[in-house]
Amino acid sequence: MKTSVEISYYPLHDEYVPPIREFIDRMNTYDGLVVKTSGMSTQIFGEYDILMDALVKEVKGSFRHPHSVFVMKVVNADLNTVGS
Repeated sequence: MKTSVEISYYPLHDEYVPPIREFIDRMNTYDGLVVKTSGMSTQIFGEYDILMDALVKEVKGSFRHPHSVFVMKVVNADLNTVGS
């Protein structure tokens, strides 16, 4: 099943940019996922199992930084192709 996720990561400390970039870079390593970033969030598109497995692993990896907050929306459709 095609899935779309919009996710925002808020590391709650002064040096917040490097952990965000690391998370996005790690998500970009997965074959079959399309990752698009903006100033407020990251959109990730792909097959449900691949996408969710990647998120489980990479969110956990980001939790090595204290006080990490993720906000996420999940849609059971490929919104990357809507309007194309």
